[in-house]
Amino acid sequence: GRWLASGSWDKTIRLWQVNDPTAEAIVLRDYTDDIYSVVFSPDGQWLASGGSDQTVRLWAVATGRLQQTFTGHTNAVRSVVFHPDGRTLISGSSDETVKVWDRSSGDCLATIRAPRPYEGMCITGATGLTVAHKAALKALGAVEG
Repeated sequence: GRWLASGSWDKTIRLWQVNDPTAEAIVLRDYTDDIYSVVFSPDGQWLASGGSDQTVRLWAVATGRLQQTFTGHTNAVRSVVFHPDGRTLISGSSDETVKVWDRSSGDCLATIRAPRPYEGMCITGATGLTVAHKAALKALGAVEG
């Protein structure tokens, strides 16, 4: 209800008061790179954000203070969402994983990755493959060695 959040390429999150469009936005600064996703918790007390610095951050809406930084992704965090219970965060990344986080402890509870088309296929000893072919197959889950 009361707030609108925006994340930006200028490395800031802004909290806007919906009921007072003339009020100055509250600016949250702690990022070193672009911000791709912001989401409020179901109770409105928390704001989670994700960005190209590979982290998820948790902010207290009432104070605008950073509460916790969740690390573990190896590429940009493109999407963040709260579970309806508000105690769990889920993040999706360009590293092809989805991580499930405990909001309070910051622990990663699970990492989910969909199997790639050639997941686990052994190409050791395969003939007729160029270096480029092998690289493409490995990117799609094949293994060598």
